[in-house]
Amino acid sequence: MKLSRRSLLASTAVVAASAAPAKADPARTPRLRTGFERLAADGYTLLHNARVGIVTNPTGITRDAHHIVDVMHADKRVNLGAVFGPEHGFRGTAQAGGSEGRYDDPATGLPVYDTYQKSGQPLADIFTASAVDTVVFDIQDVGARFYTYIWTLYDCMEAAQLAGKRFVVLDRPNPVTGRTALGPVLHKEFASFVGRQPISQAHGMTVAELARLFNAEFLTEPVPLDTVKMTGWKRSDWYDASGLPWVPPSPNMPTPETALVYSGTCLFEGTNLSEGRGTTRPFELLGAEGVDGRWAAAANEAGLKGVRFREAYFAPTFSKFQGKTVGGVQIHVHDRDAYDPVRTGIALLVTAKRVWSGFSWRPDNWIDKLTGSSWVRTAIDAGAGVDEVVAGWRQELGVFRRMRQECLLYG
Repeated sequence: MKLSRRSLLASTAVVAASAAPAKADPARTPRLRTGFERLAADGYTLLHNARVGIVTNPTGITRDAHHIVDVMHADKRVNLGAVFGPEHGFRGTAQAGGSEGRYDDPATGLPVYDTYQKSGQPLADIFTASAVDTVVFDIQDVGARFYTYIWTLYDCMEAAQLAGKRFVVLDRPNPVTGRTALGPVLHKEFASFVGRQPISQAHGMTVAELARLFNAEFLTEPVPLDTVKMTGWKRSDWYDASGLPWVPPSPNMPTPETALVYSGTCLFEGTNLSEGRGTTRPFELLGAEGVDGRWAAAANEAGLKGVRFREAYFAPTFSKFQGKTVGGVQIHVHDRDAYDPVRTGIALLVTAKRVWSGFSWRPDNWIDKLTGSSWVRTAIDAGAGVDEVVAGWRQELGVFRRMRQECLLYG
Protein backbone atom coordinates (compact mmCIF):
# COMPACT_ATOMS: atom_id res chain seq x y z
CA MET A 1 0.00 0.00 0.00
CA LYS A 2 1.37 3.40 -0.94
CA LEU A 3 2.19 5.70 1.97
CA SER A 4 0.57 9.09 2.20
CA ARG A 5 2.65 12.04 1.06
CA ARG A 6 2.92 13.47 4.56
CA SER A 7 4.01 10.19 6.19
CA LEU A 8 6.42 9.38 3.38
CA LEU A 9 8.13 12.77 3.50
CA ALA A 10 8.37 12.48 7.27
CA SER A 11 10.05 9.06 6.96
CA THR A 12 12.38 9.94 4.08
CA ALA A 13 15.84 10.73 5.36
CA VAL A 14 17.21 14.19 4.62
CA VAL A 15 20.85 13.88 5.54
CA ALA A 16 22.54 16.82 7.23
CA ALA A 17 26.17 15.82 7.11
CA SER A 18 28.48 17.23 9.75
CA ALA A 19 30.24 20.56 9.25
CA ALA A 20 33.70 21.00 7.78
CA PRO A 21 36.65 20.40 10.14
CA ALA A 22 37.01 23.05 12.82
CA LYS A 23 40.43 24.16 11.50
CA ALA A 24 39.03 25.30 8.13
CA ASP A 25 39.56 28.98 7.40
CA PRO A 26 36.09 30.61 7.51
CA ALA A 27 37.19 33.33 5.09
CA ARG A 28 37.92 30.68 2.47
CA THR A 29 34.94 28.42 3.12
CA PRO A 30 32.39 28.85 0.30
CA ARG A 31 28.87 29.81 1.28
CA LEU A 32 27.33 27.04 -0.83
CA ARG A 33 28.34 23.44 -0.26
CA THR A 34 26.93 20.77 -2.55
CA GLY A 35 25.55 17.46 -1.41
CA PHE A 36 28.79 15.77 -2.43
CA GLU A 37 30.89 18.28 -0.51
CA ARG A 38 28.88 17.59 2.62
CA LEU A 39 29.01 13.82 2.08
CA ALA A 40 32.81 13.93 1.73
CA ALA A 41 33.21 16.28 4.72
CA ASP A 42 31.36 13.70 6.81
CA GLY A 43 33.82 11.01 5.79
CA TYR A 44 31.25 9.28 3.54
CA THR A 45 29.51 7.95 6.65
CA LEU A 46 26.28 7.53 4.70
CA LEU A 47 28.02 5.06 2.38
CA HIS A 48 29.86 2.99 4.97
CA ASN A 49 29.50 -0.78 4.45
CA ALA A 50 27.81 -0.20 1.08
CA ARG A 51 28.85 -1.25 -2.41
CA VAL A 52 28.10 1.90 -4.36
CA GLY A 53 27.11 2.61 -7.94
CA ILE A 54 26.80 6.21 -9.11
CA VAL A 55 24.60 7.79 -11.77
CA THR A 56 26.51 10.80 -13.04
CA ASN A 57 27.99 12.64 -16.01
CA PRO A 58 30.64 15.36 -16.55
CA THR A 59 28.78 17.75 -14.20
CA GLY A 60 29.52 15.54 -11.19
CA ILE A 61 32.57 17.54 -10.17
CA THR A 62 34.08 19.06 -7.07
CA ARG A 63 34.61 22.77 -6.56
CA ASP A 64 38.21 22.38 -7.78
CA ALA A 65 36.97 20.59 -10.94
CA HIS A 66 37.86 17.00 -10.09
CA HIS A 67 35.25 14.43 -11.05
CA ILE A 68 33.60 12.84 -8.05
CA VAL A 69 34.00 9.35 -9.53
CA ASP A 70 37.78 9.85 -9.62
CA VAL A 71 37.73 11.28 -6.09
CA MET A 72 35.59 8.49 -4.63
CA HIS A 73 37.46 5.76 -6.48
CA ALA A 74 40.72 6.95 -4.94
CA ASP A 75 39.26 7.08 -1.41
CA LYS A 76 39.49 3.84 0.57
CA ARG A 77 36.44 4.86 2.61
CA VAL A 78 34.19 4.33 -0.43
CA ASN A 79 33.55 0.97 -2.08
CA LEU A 80 32.68 2.25 -5.56
CA GLY A 81 31.75 -0.61 -7.85
CA ALA A 82 30.02 0.82 -10.92
CA VAL A 83 29.07 3.95 -12.86
CA PHE A 84 25.77 4.49 -14.70
CA GLY A 85 25.74 6.91 -17.64
CA PRO A 86 22.64 8.88 -18.78
CA GLU A 87 21.88 10.47 -22.16
CA HIS A 88 25.13 11.90 -23.64
CA GLY A 89 27.08 9.40 -21.53
CA PHE A 90 29.12 9.39 -18.32
CA ARG A 91 31.99 11.34 -19.91
CA GLY A 92 29.58 13.39 -22.08
CA THR A 93 30.81 12.52 -25.56
CA ALA A 94 27.44 11.74 -27.21
CA GLN A 95 25.11 14.26 -28.85
CA ALA A 96 21.36 14.62 -28.14
CA GLY A 97 19.56 11.31 -28.41
CA GLY A 98 22.78 9.33 -27.92
CA SER A 99 24.83 7.61 -25.24
CA GLU A 100 28.22 5.96 -24.81
CA GLY A 101 27.09 2.35 -24.33
CA ARG A 102 28.68 -0.21 -22.00
CA TYR A 103 32.45 0.04 -21.43
CA ASP A 104 35.14 0.07 -18.77
CA ASP A 105 36.23 3.56 -17.78
CA PRO A 106 39.89 4.03 -18.82
CA ALA A 107 40.63 6.36 -15.89
CA THR A 108 39.36 4.12 -13.08
CA GLY A 109 38.73 0.70 -14.61
CA LEU A 110 35.18 0.82 -13.29
CA PRO A 111 32.41 -0.74 -15.38
CA VAL A 112 30.18 1.92 -16.96
CA TYR A 113 26.59 0.88 -17.69
CA ASP A 114 24.30 2.71 -20.10
CA THR A 115 20.95 3.82 -18.62
CA TYR A 116 19.72 5.85 -21.60
CA GLN A 117 16.26 4.78 -22.80
CA LYS A 118 16.17 2.06 -20.15
CA SER A 119 13.60 1.95 -17.37
CA GLY A 120 11.56 -0.46 -15.27
CA GLN A 121 12.73 -4.06 -14.99
CA PRO A 122 15.42 -3.84 -17.70
CA LEU A 123 17.10 -1.02 -15.76
CA ALA A 124 16.57 -2.89 -12.48
CA ASP A 125 18.36 -5.86 -14.09
CA ILE A 126 21.34 -3.59 -14.85
CA PHE A 127 21.49 -2.53 -11.20
CA THR A 128 21.33 -6.19 -10.17
CA ALA A 129 24.07 -7.18 -12.63
CA SER A 130 26.32 -4.42 -11.28
CA ALA A 131 26.23 -6.03 -7.81
CA VAL A 132 25.84 -2.68 -6.05
CA ASP A 133 23.47 -2.26 -3.11
CA THR A 134 23.33 1.56 -3.04
CA VAL A 135 22.72 3.78 -6.06
CA VAL A 136 23.92 7.40 -5.78
CA PHE A 137 22.71 10.18 -8.12
CA ASP A 138 24.73 13.35 -8.74
CA ILE A 139 23.96 15.27 -11.96
CA GLN A 140 23.51 19.00 -12.54
CA ASP A 141 19.97 19.77 -13.73
CA VAL A 142 18.84 22.94 -15.54
CA GLY A 143 15.30 23.33 -14.19
CA ALA A 144 13.14 22.29 -17.17
CA ARG A 145 10.70 19.36 -17.32
CA PHE A 146 11.93 18.19 -20.71
CA TYR A 147 15.60 18.02 -19.71
CA THR A 148 16.03 14.28 -19.51
CA TYR A 149 18.30 13.92 -16.49
CA ILE A 150 15.43 14.35 -14.05
CA TRP A 151 13.67 11.45 -15.75
CA THR A 152 16.86 9.40 -15.51
CA LEU A 153 16.54 10.17 -11.79
CA TYR A 154 12.92 9.00 -11.79
CA ASP A 155 13.66 5.85 -13.81
CA CYS A 156 16.64 4.97 -11.61
CA MET A 157 14.60 5.44 -8.43
CA GLU A 158 11.89 3.15 -9.81
CA ALA A 159 14.45 0.56 -10.94
CA ALA A 160 16.30 0.71 -7.62
CA GLN A 161 13.06 -0.04 -5.83
CA LEU A 162 12.41 -3.01 -8.12
CA ALA A 163 15.95 -4.29 -7.58
CA GLY A 164 15.87 -3.80 -3.82
CA LYS A 165 18.54 -1.09 -3.75
CA ARG A 166 18.90 1.98 -1.56
CA PHE A 167 18.95 5.36 -3.34
CA VAL A 168 20.95 8.46 -2.40
CA VAL A 169 20.65 11.87 -4.08
CA LEU A 170 23.47 14.41 -3.72
CA ASP A 171 21.95 17.84 -4.26
CA ARG A 172 23.15 20.65 -6.53
CA PRO A 173 21.62 24.08 -7.18
CA ASN A 174 18.89 24.77 -9.69
CA PRO A 175 20.88 27.18 -11.90
CA VAL A 176 17.84 29.34 -12.75
CA THR A 177 16.71 29.67 -9.11
CA GLY A 178 14.00 27.77 -7.27
CA ARG A 179 11.67 30.73 -6.79
CA THR A 180 8.56 29.27 -8.38
CA ALA A 181 7.12 26.80 -10.88
CA LEU A 182 6.12 28.09 -14.32
CA GLY A 183 4.30 26.86 -17.39
CA PRO A 184 1.94 24.07 -18.33
CA VAL A 185 1.70 20.83 -16.36
CA LEU A 186 2.13 17.54 -18.19
CA HIS A 187 -0.99 15.48 -18.87
CA LYS A 188 -0.28 11.80 -18.27
CA GLU A 189 -1.41 10.70 -21.75
CA PHE A 190 1.48 12.78 -23.17
CA ALA A 191 4.13 11.12 -20.99
CA SER A 192 7.49 10.37 -22.59
CA PHE A 193 11.19 10.58 -21.73
CA VAL A 194 10.88 14.39 -21.94
CA GLY A 195 8.19 14.22 -19.25
CA ARG A 196 7.29 11.09 -17.30
CA GLN A 197 5.00 12.66 -14.69
CA PRO A 198 2.74 15.73 -14.27
CA ILE A 199 5.11 18.49 -13.24
CA SER A 200 5.31 22.00 -14.68
CA GLN A 201 7.49 23.01 -17.60
CA ALA A 202 9.88 24.99 -15.35
CA HIS A 203 9.70 23.16 -12.02
CA GLY A 204 11.77 25.46 -9.77
CA MET A 205 13.14 22.55 -7.73
CA THR A 206 16.47 20.89 -7.04
CA VAL A 207 17.08 17.24 -7.88
CA ALA A 208 16.81 16.25 -4.21
CA GLU A 209 13.46 18.00 -3.96
CA LEU A 210 12.30 16.30 -7.14
CA ALA A 211 13.38 12.95 -5.71
CA ARG A 212 11.19 13.58 -2.67
CA LEU A 213 8.31 14.55 -4.95
CA PHE A 214 8.73 11.44 -7.11
CA ASN A 215 8.86 9.21 -4.04
CA ALA A 216 5.81 10.79 -2.42
CA GLU A 217 3.57 11.27 -5.44
CA PHE A 218 4.51 9.25 -8.49
CA LEU A 219 6.39 6.02 -7.78
CA THR A 220 4.10 3.02 -7.38
CA GLU A 221 6.19 1.97 -4.39
CA PRO A 222 8.68 4.33 -2.70
CA VAL A 223 12.37 3.53 -2.76
CA PRO A 224 14.49 3.77 0.43
CA LEU A 225 15.74 7.32 -0.12
CA ASP A 226 18.40 9.53 1.42
CA THR A 227 18.95 13.08 0.19
CA VAL A 228 22.09 15.01 1.08
CA LYS A 229 21.16 18.69 1.14
CA MET A 230 23.28 21.63 0.16
CA THR A 231 24.05 24.33 2.67
CA GLY A 232 24.14 28.00 1.82
CA TRP A 233 21.70 27.88 -1.11
CA LYS A 234 18.65 30.13 -1.23
CA ARG A 235 15.76 29.75 -3.64
CA SER A 236 16.49 33.16 -5.13
CA ASP A 237 20.10 32.26 -5.98
CA TRP A 238 21.29 32.15 -9.58
CA TYR A 239 24.09 29.80 -10.51
CA ASP A 240 26.74 32.50 -10.45
CA ALA A 241 26.12 32.88 -6.70
CA SER A 242 27.26 29.29 -6.12
CA GLY A 243 30.95 29.79 -6.85
CA LEU A 244 30.90 26.43 -8.64
CA PRO A 245 32.46 25.90 -12.05
CA TRP A 246 29.93 25.42 -14.85
CA VAL A 247 30.30 22.22 -16.83
CA PRO A 248 27.89 21.91 -19.78
CA PRO A 249 25.38 19.24 -18.65
CA SER A 250 24.88 18.39 -22.34
CA PRO A 251 26.58 19.53 -25.56
CA ASN A 252 23.94 22.18 -26.29
CA MET A 253 23.86 23.67 -22.78
CA PRO A 254 27.16 25.57 -22.87
CA THR A 255 26.43 28.28 -20.28
CA PRO A 256 24.06 29.14 -17.40
CA GLU A 257 22.59 31.75 -19.76
CA THR A 258 21.50 28.88 -22.03
CA ALA A 259 19.70 27.30 -19.08
CA LEU A 260 17.99 30.62 -18.38
CA VAL A 261 16.15 30.63 -21.73
CA TYR A 262 15.93 26.87 -22.30
CA SER A 263 12.63 26.15 -20.55
CA GLY A 264 10.91 28.44 -23.06
CA THR A 265 12.85 28.25 -26.31
CA CYS A 266 13.30 24.49 -26.31
CA LEU A 267 9.70 24.53 -27.56
CA PHE A 268 11.13 25.38 -30.98
CA GLU A 269 12.28 21.76 -31.20
CA GLY A 270 8.62 21.11 -31.92
CA THR A 271 8.58 23.44 -34.95
CA ASN A 272 10.27 23.70 -38.34
CA LEU A 273 12.46 26.55 -37.08
CA SER A 274 15.98 26.06 -35.78
CA GLU A 275 16.33 26.21 -32.02
CA GLY A 276 19.97 27.22 -32.48
CA ARG A 277 21.58 23.78 -32.32
CA GLY A 278 24.77 23.89 -34.34
CA THR A 279 25.56 27.45 -33.23
CA THR A 280 27.55 28.83 -30.32
CA ARG A 281 24.31 30.16 -28.75
CA PRO A 282 21.81 27.28 -28.82
CA PHE A 283 18.30 28.18 -27.62
CA GLU A 284 19.26 31.87 -27.71
CA LEU A 285 19.32 31.95 -31.52
CA LEU A 286 16.12 30.92 -33.32
CA GLY A 287 15.33 31.07 -36.99
CA ALA A 288 14.60 29.59 -40.41
CA GLU A 289 15.10 30.30 -44.10
CA GLY A 290 12.78 33.11 -45.13
CA VAL A 291 12.45 34.72 -41.71
CA ASP A 292 13.34 38.42 -41.61
CA GLY A 293 13.38 41.35 -39.21
CA ARG A 294 9.62 41.43 -38.78
CA TRP A 295 9.84 38.64 -36.20
CA ALA A 296 12.22 40.53 -33.89
CA ALA A 297 10.05 43.63 -34.23
CA ALA A 298 6.88 41.71 -33.35
CA ALA A 299 8.57 40.03 -30.39
CA ASN A 300 9.80 43.38 -29.06
CA GLU A 301 6.24 44.72 -29.28
CA ALA A 302 4.87 41.85 -27.16
CA GLY A 303 5.60 43.66 -23.87
CA LEU A 304 7.72 40.90 -22.36
CA LYS A 305 9.60 41.80 -19.18
CA GLY A 306 13.36 41.55 -18.86
CA VAL A 307 14.17 40.64 -22.46
CA ARG A 308 14.84 42.17 -25.86
CA PHE A 309 15.16 40.59 -29.29
CA ARG A 310 17.70 41.30 -32.01
CA GLU A 311 17.26 40.51 -35.69
CA ALA A 312 19.87 37.83 -36.31
CA TYR A 313 21.28 35.68 -39.12
CA PHE A 314 23.26 32.49 -38.60
CA ALA A 315 24.33 29.25 -40.30
CA PRO A 316 24.01 26.10 -38.11
CA THR A 317 26.89 23.63 -38.46
CA PHE A 318 24.57 20.70 -37.71
CA SER A 319 20.90 19.92 -37.00
CA LYS A 320 18.18 21.94 -38.77
CA PHE A 321 19.35 24.07 -41.74
CA GLN A 322 22.89 22.69 -41.52
CA GLY A 323 25.22 24.88 -43.57
CA LYS A 324 22.45 27.26 -44.63
CA THR A 325 22.06 30.90 -43.66
CA VAL A 326 18.82 31.50 -41.80
CA GLY A 327 17.13 34.59 -40.39
CA GLY A 328 15.55 34.97 -36.99
CA VAL A 329 16.09 36.41 -33.54
CA GLN A 330 18.64 36.39 -30.77
CA ILE A 331 17.32 36.62 -27.22
CA HIS A 332 19.00 39.16 -24.93
CA VAL A 333 17.88 38.89 -21.28
CA HIS A 334 18.68 42.17 -19.52
CA ASP A 335 16.76 41.57 -16.25
CA ARG A 336 16.75 37.91 -15.32
CA ASP A 337 14.70 38.48 -12.16
CA ALA A 338 11.83 39.91 -14.23
CA TYR A 339 12.23 37.47 -17.13
CA ASP A 340 9.66 34.67 -17.59
CA PRO A 341 11.19 32.07 -19.92
CA VAL A 342 8.00 30.10 -20.54
CA ARG A 343 5.86 33.13 -21.36
CA THR A 344 8.68 34.33 -23.62
CA GLY A 345 8.75 31.00 -25.44
CA ILE A 346 4.99 31.18 -26.03
CA ALA A 347 5.23 34.77 -27.26
CA LEU A 348 7.94 33.79 -29.72
CA LEU A 349 5.78 30.95 -31.06
CA VAL A 350 2.75 33.23 -31.41
CA THR A 351 4.71 35.97 -33.19
CA ALA A 352 6.63 33.56 -35.44
CA LYS A 353 3.38 32.03 -36.66
CA ARG A 354 1.92 35.48 -37.23
CA VAL A 355 4.79 37.02 -39.24
CA TRP A 356 6.20 34.02 -41.14
CA SER A 357 3.92 32.17 -43.54
CA GLY A 358 6.25 29.15 -43.57
CA PHE A 359 5.73 28.37 -39.86
CA SER A 360 4.66 24.81 -39.05
CA TRP A 361 4.75 22.31 -36.22
CA ARG A 362 6.81 19.15 -36.52
CA PRO A 363 4.63 16.52 -38.23
CA ASP A 364 4.78 14.23 -35.18
CA ASN A 365 3.37 17.00 -32.94
CA TRP A 366 6.49 16.85 -30.79
CA ILE A 367 5.37 20.19 -29.37
CA ASP A 368 2.66 18.32 -27.46
CA LYS A 369 5.30 16.17 -25.73
CA LEU A 370 7.31 19.27 -24.83
CA THR A 371 4.38 21.30 -23.49
CA GLY A 372 2.65 18.28 -21.97
CA SER A 373 -0.67 18.49 -23.82
CA SER A 374 -2.21 19.61 -27.11
CA TRP A 375 -3.32 22.93 -25.60
CA VAL A 376 -0.45 25.18 -26.71
CA ARG A 377 -0.49 23.89 -30.28
CA THR A 378 -4.24 24.00 -30.77
CA ALA A 379 -4.66 27.36 -29.05
CA ILE A 380 -1.97 29.01 -31.17
CA ASP A 381 -3.41 27.43 -34.33
CA ALA A 382 -6.79 28.88 -33.37
CA GLY A 383 -5.29 32.38 -33.18
CA ALA A 384 -4.99 32.70 -29.40
CA GLY A 385 -2.75 35.42 -28.02
CA VAL A 386 -0.11 35.00 -25.35
CA ASP A 387 -2.40 35.83 -22.41
CA GLU A 388 -5.02 33.33 -23.54
CA VAL A 389 -2.47 30.53 -24.01
CA VAL A 390 -0.93 31.16 -20.60
CA ALA A 391 -4.35 31.31 -18.92
CA GLY A 392 -5.08 27.82 -20.22
CA TRP A 393 -2.73 26.17 -17.73
CA ARG A 394 -3.16 28.49 -14.74
CA GLN A 395 -5.40 26.19 -12.67
CA GLU A 396 -3.26 23.08 -13.18
CA LEU A 397 -0.14 25.05 -12.34
CA GLY A 398 -1.70 26.18 -9.07
CA VAL A 399 -2.38 22.56 -8.10
CA PHE A 400 1.21 21.59 -8.89
CA ARG A 401 2.63 24.51 -6.94
CA ARG A 402 0.76 23.36 -3.83
CA MET A 403 1.96 19.78 -4.28
CA ARG A 404 5.52 20.94 -4.85
CA GLN A 405 5.52 23.06 -1.67
CA GLU A 406 5.53 20.05 0.66
CA CYS A 407 8.70 18.64 -0.92
CA LEU A 408 10.91 21.74 -0.78
CA LEU A 409 14.08 21.62 1.33
CA TYR A 410 15.27 25.23 1.20
CA GLY A 411 13.90 28.63 2.08
